[in-house]
Amino acid sequence: MKTAKTIEAIRAAVADARGAGAGRLGLVPTMGALHDGHYSLIDAARAECDFVVVSIFVNPTQFGPGEDFATYPRTLESDLAGCRHRGVDAVFAPGVEEMYPPGETAKTVHVVGLSDRLCGAHRPGHFDGVCTVVARLLDVVAPDVAYFGAKDYQQSVIIARMVDQEDIPVTVAVRQTVREADGLAISSRNARLGPEQRTQAAALYQSLRLAERLVGRGVRRAAELTRHVRDLLAERAPLGEID
Repeated sequence: MKTAKTIEAIRAAVADARGAGAGRLGLVPTMGALHDGHYSLIDAARAECDFVVVSIFVNPTQFGPGEDFATYPRTLESDLAGCRHRGVDAVFAPGVEEMYPPGETAKTVHVVGLSDRLCGAHRPGHFDGVCTVVARLLDVVAPDVAYFGAKDYQQSVIIARMVDQEDIPVTVAVRQTVREADGLAISSRNARLGPEQRTQAAALYQSLRLAERLVGRGVRRAAELTRHVRDLLAERAPLGEID
């Protein structure tokens, strides 16, 4: 497995693979602290592509003031070991100055109509930062397929729209969410939850399943579904806040 920390090095690795006959190249963009959700994407890429690149980059432009950029888990050595075990061909692990050279103004990519809603309404500029770095990674690696998890559903929809908007020749492949035994979506940030927070976080999935069951029984009014979901969360996740 090759490990590249510069754009020049990863482009050389990709060029060598193409020259050796690799017909389908897959990219799995990550911020590291890899877990089973990431590995499911890597496994999908490995099964479907001739050459697999994983990027590991904690992107500062998608973090807002007061968010956890400085404390986001960084576990490069164990991530590299995991990638090697999964048969990844190359890892691109650049520093911030490699992706955003000093003195160079990066083009900000904004997806109109999607980036400022839902999660975006509470994290101004977050999805612009995501789209900017993903567009940069797609330009650098030039994959045929890029893999994302449905856990970050709004993000995956925005990236698919961004690819069309910017006319980037890549297929966006979205794979299903991987969950813990109690239904909580696996996430790098779960490690930051205290025991009580971790227990209560499972109520998120329980509330979704409740809504699914109610719809299956014929409930169609959004207000009624919302009321049941809010009641369950108030009971089982009192530490949480509902926007």
